[in-house]
Amino acid sequence: MVPRRTLASVLIGVLFCLVCTAIPSCAQSAATLSGVTTLYVGSFGSEKGAVATRSRVIRRLQKGRAVRVVSDPAKADAVVKGTVQIWTTGRVSLTPHSHSSVQPVVEGFLSVEVVGRNNQTLWSYLVTPSKFLWGGVTDDLARQLVSRLLGAVKEGDQPEAPITSASTNLVAKLNGAGATFPAPLYQKWFQLFQETHPSMHISYDAVGSAEGIRKLQQGEIDFGASEVPLTNATVSGGDHNFVQVPIVLGAVVPIYNIKGVRQSLNFTSDILAGIYLGKIKRWNDRQIKAANPGAALPDAEIAVVHRSDGSGTSFVWSDYLSKVSAGWKAGVGAGDDVKWRVGIGAEHNEGVASTVQRTENSIGYVELVYAIQHQLRFGAVRNAGGEFIKADLASVTEAARSVDNSDADSRVSITASPGKYAYPISSYTWLLLNADVKDKDKKNALVELLRWMLTSGQKSCAALGYAPLPENVIGRALRSVDEIK
Repeated sequence: MVPRRTLASVLIGVLFCLVCTAIPSCAQSAATLSGVTTLYVGSFGSEKGAVATRSRVIRRLQKGRAVRVVSDPAKADAVVKGTVQIWTTGRVSLTPHSHSSVQPVVEGFLSVEVVGRNNQTLWSYLVTPSKFLWGGVTDDLARQLVSRLLGAVKEGDQPEAPITSASTNLVAKLNGAGATFPAPLYQKWFQLFQETHPSMHISYDAVGSAEGIRKLQQGEIDFGASEVPLTNATVSGGDHNFVQVPIVLGAVVPIYNIKGVRQSLNFTSDILAGIYLGKIKRWNDRQIKAANPGAALPDAEIAVVHRSDGSGTSFVWSDYLSKVSAGWKAGVGAGDDVKWRVGIGAEHNEGVASTVQRTENSIGYVELVYAIQHQLRFGAVRNAGGEFIKADLASVTEAARSVDNSDADSRVSITASPGKYAYPISSYTWLLLNADVKDKDKKNALVELLRWMLTSGQKSCAALGYAPLPENVIGRALRSVDEIK
């Protein structure tokens, strides 16, 4: 199972999608999202904000008229299960030189699943507050969610997992290890897969990408996970031949703890590279002030925090900096374990986050899903189009869409993507396994698990803060699964 050091974050993540399990599921009749004409909206929680958000979701669904909202789950085609958390981090003036118009700085999320027949997830999503909350946070979350849901109903269904003769009686024990990035999602997915395949046992050890790759090369595990697009030499080298399968999309975000600063900060590529190169040393540096007019930035030294273990998160961070900063590319480069110029090293997301939280005037980086789950303050990053973008599912999806995915090779980096509304530090996460699996039972289990993750599993990943793969990428990924002998 997932090690103790990540268990807390995994459990929080799993709770996103297991809320409201007391709602009867046996009455739901829809097997596909396009078959949903009636919905029951379950509780989003007992807090005031959660109750208000649910009411606004219901009103917006009723106004949209694409589906009918019913008050009895037994009469619904599907049930909306969800959870809401909202918290205020401070207040900010809407104009740099005036305090007459002030609004709260709000963080939070609304995470939902639409569940149909046999408790199967038909669709899921996670929304976070917009930059400007003219209608209030609860209305903003409801508006975003309903817009995405009705759009998905209109668009149609994602593919189901292909059924093969081997899938009906899978008996195997699979052990995996690697990236912390997808650990919460893997925990949920493996639990769901094992519920329909009771003779299966799947464990995953979130030890970091570098260690996961090492373990796979040494034959210690059955599959690994990484955010690093492997080189041809690593994929096919020595006595192994790996298949690298894209699984979902995520993002890495800058987190910070600055005395007296309660608003969300903006970062440019020059600022982030300058801080991590040791060239920008104080929070009131002119570049940081220019990107954040009106922010009460202190004349304090910046405490830099980075990962000390070999991690895909560090690769994504350093890969982005290598693309946007010639100085970074020449002096440090991209890698899962680079030679940091400045800062304090800490292991895993937990180590980086806890070091930032207890160190005044510090900055670090973690995965988006970890930042959301643990209510960490994270900033917006200016992208190639000149927009300051705060990471969310829409901006991560845009990053993948705006990169040329026509090539047959799925090992592509999407950092510094050209999309106008793309979050620039986005990434695929991949699952790695041997192309030649000697054990027949393990091979059948791995193939069916991968097919399920690439099809049915994609429907539940968004509720945990991961973006599903583009359809053309899914098609290529399924073909690469066919290469497993």
